[in-house]
Amino acid sequence: MRDLAPRLLEWQAAGARCALASVVAVRGSAPQRTGAALCVHEDGTALGSVSGGCVEGAVYDLAREVLDSGQARCVSFGYADDDAFAVGVMCGGEIDVLVQAVDHGTARVLAAAHLAAAARRPVVVARVLPGADAGAGSVAVWQDGHLGSTGDSALDIAVLADARRLLDRDGTTVRTYEADASRRYEAGADRSHDAGAPNGSRAPRVLFESWAPPPRLLVFGANAHAAAVSRIGALLGYHVTVCDARAPFTTPERFPDADEVVVDWPHRYLAATRTDHRTVVCVMTHDAKFDVPVLTEALGRPLAYVGALGSRRVQARRREDLAAAGVSPDALARLHAPLGLDLGASTPEETAVSFAAELVAVRSGRTARPLSLLNGPIQPAGAADRPGAAGARCAAGTDPVRGRTTAALRAH
Repeated sequence: MRDLAPRLLEWQAAGARCALASVVAVRGSAPQRTGAALCVHEDGTALGSVSGGCVEGAVYDLAREVLDSGQARCVSFGYADDDAFAVGVMCGGEIDVLVQAVDHGTARVLAAAHLAAAARRPVVVARVLPGADAGAGSVAVWQDGHLGSTGDSALDIAVLADARRLLDRDGTTVRTYEADASRRYEAGADRSHDAGAPNGSRAPRVLFESWAPPPRLLVFGANAHAAAVSRIGALLGYHVTVCDARAPFTTPERFPDADEVVVDWPHRYLAATRTDHRTVVCVMTHDAKFDVPVLTEALGRPLAYVGALGSRRVQARRREDLAAAGVSPDALARLHAPLGLDLGASTPEETAVSFAAELVAVRSGRTARPLSLLNGPIQPAGAADRPGAAGARCAAGTDPVRGRTTAALRAH
C-alpha cells in the first residue's frame, strides 16, 4: 500500500470513490507478500497487484462490489486443485485479502503516513479488520504522535502501544485483541503462526503495516559501474547515495537514479553518516587512497553488506592494506570482494546484476544455486517467520474461497 498511497490520495482528493485491497495473510507459497495492495478507481482503473495475476480478476470484481455496497470484506483464496479454472492461488498457498472503500477518515490516515514516510520517519498504519465487535477505523502512528482511531477508545490504547513497538520493523502483521472484564485490551497476540481467530470469535483483529524508511545503499566511486549499481539499487527499493571526492564526475546528471549525489571523501562522509543493520556499502573506486579508509570505516560497523569492485590482484593487495590498517580477520571475512556472483559479468550493467543477485542471496540466507537443481522451498528461509508473512485467516462470517470456485468470485 505504501507505494500506491500517493496515487490513491490523488484520486480521493479529486472526489473519486476508490477501493483498496490488501494482502493481510499468506500461508505457504504465494506470489506476493503480506502488505501487497491493489487500488481500484470507480472508473475501473486499477493499480498494484495482490497475486501476480492468479486471483487478480476476482479481487478486482470484489473491489467493485465493495465500492457499490460500502461494506468491507475479507476473503481467503487457496489452491484450486479441483477445477483448473477456479479462482485460486496457483503457487499452492493461501492468501487472505482485505477489501475496503477508502473513506475520508482512511484518506486522512494515509496522507499522514505518507508525509511521515516522505520525511524518512518510521510510521505504522493500523486498520481494524471486519467482523469484530469493536470499531472499524484506522490510525497512523509515529513516535511522538498519531492520527485517527480504531473506533474504540479502549482498543486505541492497546493498538497505539503495539504500533510504537513495531516502528523499527518493516513489514505487516495481524494481531488479535481480547478484552478483560473492564473492557481493557491487552497487547495483541501475533497471529502469524496459528490458524486464526476461533470460529465465531468477535475479538477485534488489527492489521499493522510498518513503513520503515527504505534501507540505504551507499555507493562510493563515480564511474559507470556505480551508475549501474545505483540504478539496480533503486529498483530493489534502496535509498541510494553516490559519493566521490572528484566533483567533475560526481553530478546528479551522471547518476539520475540516485536519491543523493555527494561530493566528499568517502571515508569522511561515511564517518558522519548514520547507518544501521540494513545498510549496504559498495566501494567502486579501485584506488587505495579512497577505498582503504572507507572500507576500514565500513567494516567497523554492523552493516548488512560491504562489497568492493576489483580484480583478484587488487583484492589481495587491498586485504593486506586493510589488515595493516588494523581491520581484524573477522571483519575482513565480512568483505564481499570481488563483489557479486559468478555470472560471467563483464559490462557495468551485468556487474550490477551480479551484485544484486549476491545481495538478495545474502539478505535471504540462500545458496544462490539454480532453483532447478534444488528440491527445497522456493521462498527464502524464514520467510514464514517474518512479521506478517503468514497471518490469521479471515474470521468466521467472511468469505472463505479455498480450493473451489463461486459464482461471485470467478477469475476472468
